[in-house]
Amino acid sequence: MSALPGSVVRAVARLLVYLGVTLPLMPVQALFLAIDSRFAKRLPKAYHALCCRLLGIHIDVRGEVSDARPTLFVSNHLSYLDIPVLSAAVETSFIAKREVASWPLFGWLAKLQRTVFVDRRAAGVHNERDDVARHLARGHNLVLFAEGTSSDGTRLKPFKSALLSVAQQEIDGRSVVVQPVTIAYTHLDYMPLGRAWRPFVAWYGDMDMLPHGWHLLGLGRLTATLQFHAPVSFAAFGSRKALAEHCERVVAHGLAAANGGRELLPATLPVPSAGAAVAPASP
Repeated sequence: MSALPGSVVRAVARLLVYLGVTLPLMPVQALFLAIDSRFAKRLPKAYHALCCRLLGIHIDVRGEVSDARPTLFVSNHLSYLDIPVLSAAVETSFIAKREVASWPLFGWLAKLQRTVFVDRRAAGVHNERDDVARHLARGHNLVLFAEGTSSDGTRLKPFKSALLSVAQQEIDGRSVVVQPVTIAYTHLDYMPLGRAWRPFVAWYGDMDMLPHGWHLLGLGRLTATLQFHAPVSFAAFGSRKALAEHCERVVAHGLAAANGGRELLPATLPVPSAGAAVAPASP
């Protein structure tokens, strides 16, 4: 990777402010969960929006966010930053690998946001679909990082279809809405974030989180682009593999457009297979 300067003073200040906001709010969210308050959904969105501002992350939201409850958002995955960025845009929980539950601080935060922890191995996923289905049945939105791991954001890894079978269930007589989402980190201090600099933001492979996060805290103003694509339903495709393939194609188009600094034109997007219907955006 080429050298990218960061400010130690900025990193220290951001870390202190982040902890100063986060630690007092954790018992508040725990209380909201314990009493099943409606604020248990609302607080994480407000908290993450504030954290993004404090950390110098500008979020460019494109497209219409599904207001159906529940919605299963199917996204690519680049970094631990994806969590606050997506949470700042929508009221949602996440599907995460089981190891995250044991991480200091971030594991606790994940639990406070009603994260569903799954075993990404094939045998484990089959056993944990019911947990995901129950979460959706309660009307809670979920984000599924369909690649199953993170990447540098240059191109997608193949989408895994195993957990998409949960979208087959009907809730209150309606199919679960599935909305593909593209996330990309496109600018640093208003300059395009080229391929050589993406590893300073993306966290993948065998990178150590602590040094990566420390360097990231010292960087300047980061722009995250969120492209919300047209919602669809499981019934429109007839199989989880067909649904996964559609989401992968749409998200890949969005990623290429964002990385290239282009607006995504609907006419350039892949269309659902014959007879497929777009899901309604609201109940």
